[in-house]
Amino acid sequence: MKGASVYLTKNKNTRPLKDLVRESIFNLLIHSSKISFKFDQANILDLYAGTGSFGLECISRDAESVFFIENEKDTIEILEKNIRKLKIKEKTKILPKDVFKLLKKNIAFHKKFNLIFCDPPFKLMNIKKLIELIFDNKCLDKNGIIILHRNKTTVDKLPEYFEIIEERKYGMSKIIFGRFIT
Repeated sequence: MKGASVYLTKNKNTRPLKDLVRESIFNLLIHSSKISFKFDQANILDLYAGTGSFGLECISRDAESVFFIENEKDTIEILEKNIRKLKIKEKTKILPKDVFKLLKKNIAFHKKFNLIFCDPPFKLMNIKKLIELIFDNKCLDKNGIIILHRNKTTVDKLPEYFEIIEERKYGMSKIIFGRFIT
């Protein structure tokens, strides 16, 4: 599956994660002494999944499962097509819902996630509320990592219990790696 191409969307509401940024994220996850993440047997939650490039890459690195949350109908169709092409349906679950509505319902995922990737539209400004919902729903494993993909100029207010481990900028992107401290 490594090196396999995936289908992309023409939907202007979906901003694909650039290859360089995605590659840098995975390099930091694996090689950073501050993070040191293991994909083997990991459960991943991909919020604002788009066509799934981040979650699909996690599966290629031996993640146990990926839950994709996406609410753009045409983008979901492409995500489903990518999952079929890569023959990984048994490791994935697509929740075709709005992230906030889903998390506000206090959904029980029946598992905690080792990694939560949040790639919301850059114009989304209520990131603090998103992090609070993840925390309140106990979605993240106690040693889990949250990755936020934001515009490099955006200044988000984050909850005091969200510890930033690492922050990097790539072009217009800012990647924030964090965890909950309790």
